Amino acid sequence: MMHAAFKRSEQPESDTMVEALILILFLISGSATGWMGVHLLPQELLDDVNAQWVRFGLTAAGAGIGIVAGLVFRRLRQQLMRQVRTMPTDLLVSRAVGLILGLLVANLLLAPILLLPLAGASSLVKPLAAILSNGFFGVLGYNLAEVHGRTLLRLFNPTSTEALLVADGVLTPATAKILDTSVIIDGRIRGMVGCGLLEGKVIVAQTVIDEMQQLADSNNLDKRGKGRRGLKLLNELREAYERRLVINTTRYDGAGTDDRLLQLTEDTGGTLVTADFNLAQVARLKDLKVMNLSELVIALRPEVQPGDELNLKIVREGKEEHQGVAYLEDGTMVVVENARSAIGERRPVVITGALQNPSGRMVFARLDQDRAPSVVGKESKASKAPRKSKSNERPAPESR
Repeated sequence: MMHAAFKRSEQPESDTMVEALILILFLISGSATGWMGVHLLPQELLDDVNAQWVRFGLTAAGAGIGIVAGLVFRRLRQQLMRQVRTMPTDLLVSRAVGLILGLLVANLLLAPILLLPLAGASSLVKPLAAILSNGFFGVLGYNLAEVHGRTLLRLFNPTSTEALLVADGVLTPATAKILDTSVIIDGRIRGMVGCGLLEGKVIVAQTVIDEMQQLADSNNLDKRGKGRRGLKLLNELREAYERRLVINTTRYDGAGTDDRLLQLTEDTGGTLVTADFNLAQVARLKDLKVMNLSELVIALRPEVQPGDELNLKIVREGKEEHQGVAYLEDGTMVVVENARSAIGERRPVVITGALQNPSGRMVFARLDQDRAPSVVGKESKASKAPRKSKSNERPAPESR
């Protein structure tokens, strides 16, 4: 997989065509306004000059104004689309409802004014009132929905606890998780989704599916196996989590799959889930949310590893003969071989292994014969010997 470049890629072709069409429409509108606006000039002015040249001048001026207005409108459209992509769905809907209600109120208030029999110059009052009222009440409804729009969730589903928490601002909606090719081929993403570690929608970009299809069709056996394993995993996720798994069919232009994934992450405001260290670094450099699977594994690994040397107090006998039981500072039980005779003593031990199961974790150790034991009569903080390993300083979830 090619790594993403630091430069921004070009906009999608569809957006470029839409922006070009906007400029053309504003240019035509401005030109037509200038061409037809010559009839609004006083006839005395047209008698003194060449009316055709005036028409051409007004057309050129109208075209220039139209281009400027088109550029401003294009910039506003880009900002609006950027906000829409990153805006939570509930807030987007509430703002739209507020805008619609504001325009509805404005037109209801305009109805009596539009029915007035105004003539002459006073007839300009009607369009002026329409513009001002629609603009004022539209902005007012939009702003009110932005501030109080989340309370609409209670109207649609008043019995939902999640709706109440979101409306009160206590609960933040989960961001979408965008899967990289490497994390799909790795396979551990299935367990992360199954145990609830990944919340929100799980998005798979079309470019990732295309890349796995290329791997599955490769002549190389290793690549073919990776591609088929990834496609099989996606099918299993689709069957198990139909609504949560979303296929994003947007086609981005870029140097490779990584670059397109970065664009998708930026547009949706989601979290990129990857096992690629370099891609994670580029995403952080662009100030994007990223979850590195390798870093997650390191964070979740046990705090004691085989070979660590600790000083533990043997507190009671174990189930098997010659076994003693000690405890780590976080309450994890340590079964020490040949330590039954050392009950009540603090002895140096060496970790030999660990057993992890859904109910908790158990650590196994043996007495370290190379280090001299330290007999303790009364337990005190001053009598605790320092441990060689600092890997068990983090708390574990199990308690004795």
